[in-house]
Amino acid sequence: MSTTPLTAPARTGAPLRRLLALDAVVTGANALAYLALSGPLGRFLGIGSGLLLGLGAFLAVYAAGVGLLAARPHPPTAGVRGVVEANLAWTAASLLALALWLSPTTAGAVWVVLQALVVGGLALVQHQALKARQPSQV
Repeated sequence: MSTTPLTAPARTGAPLRRLLALDAVVTGANALAYLALSGPLGRFLGIGSGLLLGLGAFLAVYAAGVGLLAARPHPPTAGVRGVVEANLAWTAASLLALALWLSPTTAGAVWVVLQALVVGGLALVQHQALKARQPSQV
């Protein structure tokens, strides 16, 4: 008979690590697209290619950091909270930029809203996974 408590799998960090890895992969893909295709994407989305290049560089660094966090057997709570907060900030900044500053094409407006919703949703499930891993510390 095993002496491992039934709650041990929930504390391994596996679901949280998978969510962080997903975040890193999706963010990295966006970064590469923005860096490699800033001109065509900028025209299609109605967003300046310079802005897309800057966002691509930022997202590449961010994706690498989230990937490193996901690679740890037990991602530290503070690091995961930082990712959740950054994702929520990205969501808010995207929607505010759309409302106050950007003048994208219809495709661009749809893209900004969709990516903001995906990032915000990811932040929520990351937060839930963090709470499930350490219910007394979150």
